[in-house]
Amino acid sequence: MAPTLENQDRLVVDRLTYRIGKPTPGDIVMFHVPVAPDRLFVKRIIAEAGDEVRIQHGDVFVNGRKLDDRFIPDGFRSQDDWGPVRVPADYYIVLGDHRNRSSDSRHWGPVRRDAIVGRVQARWWPLSTAAMF
Repeated sequence: MAPTLENQDRLVVDRLTYRIGKPTPGDIVMFHVPVAPDRLFVKRIIAEAGDEVRIQHGDVFVNGRKLDDRFIPDGFRSQDDWGPVRVPADYYIVLGDHRNRSSDSRHWGPVRRDAIVGRVQARWWPLSTAAMF
């Protein structure tokens, strides 16, 4: 998830919010990986059920509109094409912010809602980079 998060960051994950609400695109979430349910990953939700996602030359489009991802530096962008993919009911498409080195929905498909553990609220360690999300 670099540059947003690094591997050794310590996070605060809100496990309650999604019991009463639903995940939304833009949320950074912790979830059980579809191909390895015993592992937890952290990625950003890009699209929800019913959305169509495609990537052209590294630009992400959701329902035909280019995603505003200016926060991702050029060196972290992938130039690959992917999709289009229609997100099934009760699923989400997640991508890492380090698009050219991320294992995400492009590789193992959408994430089921019940696999999402919670929303990442903050990074508390290292203290020098503590932040709320």
